[in-house]
Amino acid sequence: MVRTPRNPSSPPLTLVQPAGSLLKPPVDLGEPGQRLWDKIMGECDLTDLGCELLLEACQGRDRAESMRMQIDRDGELIQTARGLRENPLLKLELQTKAFVTRTLHKLAISEPTRPVGRPPGVLGYRGPQHD
Repeated sequence: MVRTPRNPSSPPLTLVQPAGSLLKPPVDLGEPGQRLWDKIMGECDLTDLGCELLLEACQGRDRAESMRMQIDRDGELIQTARGLRENPLLKLELQTKAFVTRTLHKLAISEPTRPVGRPPGVLGYRGPQHD
């Protein structure tokens, strides 16, 4: 059996990306920041202010990753004239990650949640008078 198209004059369908995912950040971002930008812009439709907040969060993500690489290279403890000390980048990295988290929270981006409890409606046997 051979199927023919319903309307042979109609053009073939093409898959397009949502408009939000095509928007590029106004500045160059590192890999971690670019991944965050792409993920959020692909899922959300942000205002101009939202895009600015997202850009700040993405730059913070890049900064935190840069600090993490320096900490990995130098170690969590560093030798000073007064002996071993905590690497000061540890606190800066934590502050930067907290900034990113707060900024994303301001965008009100969260995973969708399912309602708790039973679904609405009557479940079970209702008897012959309700048929």
